Amino acid sequence: MEITYPCGREQIEAVLPHRDPFVWVSRVLECQPGVSVTAELDVPADLPLFAGHFPDYPVLPGVIIMEALAQAASFSLLVERGAEGAIGFLAGIDNAKFRQQVRPGDTVTLEARIVKSSRRLCVAEVTASVEGRVCATATQKYILAQGANSGAMADASQR
Repeated sequence: MEITYPCGREQIEAVLPHRDPFVWVSRVLECQPGVSVTAELDVPADLPLFAGHFPDYPVLPGVIIMEALAQAASFSLLVERGAEGAIGFLAGIDNAKFRQQVRPGDTVTLEARIVKSSRRLCVAEVTASVEGRVCATATQKYILAQGANSGAMADASQR
């Protein structure tokens, strides 16, 4: 699949298997397939989860930031492998640090640098930031599968 950058939701959904309400990448600004990606997430002020996290002081949960980073990294990996629509499973998150809150209306820059990419396991160094301020960093590990019935899911759950 030939993709030109920046690209939007249509191209993102052609690559990632995620759908609403769980697509956490709004656009991909730059991508070197299998090497790195820079993407963005627009955080809507009316996101339903803010009704409970927290009603008087809404912040985007750290787990959602980690998921957005994983989706951005997976985009780069799937494009490089020509594996559009394959499912990626998080196999680990190491050294996660949350430094800045993400609030309604923010645009989060999602950056991933692929540091290992083998047939079975991929590793990325990821950073989320808002207006140049680092919000979160981590090393993430993924297992990519063709689908939920492919057996890679069982491998991931045994690690």
